[in-house]
Amino acid sequence: MKLKRLPEDFQVEELSDVAPQGGAFALYRLRKRSLGTPEAIAAIARRWRLPRRDIAYGGLKDRHALTTQFVTIRHGPRRSLRQTNLELVYLGQVARPFTPQDIRGNRFHLVLRDLSAAALARAEQALEEVKACGFPNYFDDQRFGSVGVSGEFVAQAWCRGDDERALWLALAEPNRHDRPREREQKRLLRQHWGDWARCQALLAPSHRRSIVSYLAAHPGDFRGAMARLRADLRGLYLAAWQSFLWNRLLAARLRQVCRPSQLVLVPLRVEAVPFYLTLDAAQRQALAALPLPLPSARLHLPPGPLQALLQQVLAELGLELRQLRLKSLREPFFAKGERAAVVFPGELAASHAPDELYPGRYRLTLDFTLPRGAYATLLVKRLTLAANRAAAPHSPREP
Repeated sequence: MKLKRLPEDFQVEELSDVAPQGGAFALYRLRKRSLGTPEAIAAIARRWRLPRRDIAYGGLKDRHALTTQFVTIRHGPRRSLRQTNLELVYLGQVARPFTPQDIRGNRFHLVLRDLSAAALARAEQALEEVKACGFPNYFDDQRFGSVGVSGEFVAQAWCRGDDERALWLALAEPNRHDRPREREQKRLLRQHWGDWARCQALLAPSHRRSIVSYLAAHPGDFRGAMARLRADLRGLYLAAWQSFLWNRLLAARLRQVCRPSQLVLVPLRVEAVPFYLTLDAAQRQALAALPLPLPSARLHLPPGPLQALLQQVLAELGLELRQLRLKSLREPFFAKGERAAVVFPGELAASHAPDELYPGRYRLTLDFTLPRGAYATLLVKRLTLAANRAAAPHSPREP
């Protein structure tokens, strides 16, 4: 099975009730192709010579796709912008920046290609199971793009007070997404780490170099250097670590509710997690109405099974809940709130046809909606489980 063979094979449209009613913030609809959201925002800031802090958006949309989302710019130009791979359409004025809370959900159009007749039949059967039972609402690989080759989280080191390690992970660790220029800048920094004057002389002008310049003037102040990371990057690092912990909490809960024979391990970028194929009525009731809290030091759970489960999950990593905070900064905080354990696609429709790109094979087209924060790529992984189950037997006690 192949996904994202063409950008048109993965389309996402952000859904929101925000509408122009006047205010200091220009509202736009951003359409982009084969371009990540941060790269698109950076291109807009360069084109219009705007501070990035004045530009706000709700979510990170896939790079290898056609996507539509909302953007606001404080005192932004009241006109549209078109350039290679992106179009910014001016919609009017609103009173505040667009935030993730303004996203009602996302509409998806996916094309799965290169399917055999047997694989197509299994996927269509899996769709019926998903309609009845949903699928686990894990954070998928896109959430962990900031995790480098070591698999260590920036925020993990940051929370334990190892500011130098956190800064090294943020600035110098190789990442599989690095482009050639980025790889070279990180190599130079690793080679000369600690010789800040030398690093300052070698690095190209960038956000990384500005932090190195601070260290050249304030050697050893890694806490101050971390505070000078861009706010959006700090938030990204915290979100990745918190999402990993929440995934662990959901995995532990599924192992409580489901029998071992119901679970299949599915590899994600940071670790494998258990999926179920079907649920009985009692299990559906237990999971469908189950929200799980996002772990943070601000979370106060009453004594009970959920508190005990969260303490167990954190203890496996040598953590306590009180450690999920940053002592050195007032902001950013770990997010506070809950996330549904199971997600059910809305308006789910499917059709198949011969695949014009792979003669003798089939393509399966899916149209559906998901609530804010749910990942369409997890639905794709769920549809391939039946075909892979024999090759990937369950291991319910694997973390």
